Amino acid sequence: MDLLIVDGANVVGSVPDGWWKDRRAAAERLRDRLAERGGPEGGPYEIVLVVEGRARGVAPVPGVRVEEAPGSGDDLIVELARNAAGRPCLVVTADHKLRRRVAEAGASCVGPRALP
Repeated sequence: MDLLIVDGANVVGSVPDGWWKDRRAAAERLRDRLAERGGPEGGPYEIVLVVEGRARGVAPVPGVRVEEAPGSGDDLIVELARNAAGRPCLVVTADHKLRRRVAEAGASCVGPRALP
């Protein structure tokens, strides 16, 4: 099964829907959307949502594992991509610096619009 890592802060921040008022609730909405749809194109993914800062405290749900970054969410995403154990890894982010870092770790990237 492929690994799908979602940069929660970046994806939530890509839609001006008032996410800044309650970051955890915005991350929970993203988590639920991921659980409903199963990732891009409904593919067979193990989905990991990375949260940080005020979005911490989001509980996992069936189909979506939640990882809380102790510091930088980007650093945790790179670590997860690096440790994907040789299986295909796709990272969802629009952050250009992070895209370069995960590519160096062997992962592919798509932007937030790839999510259903």
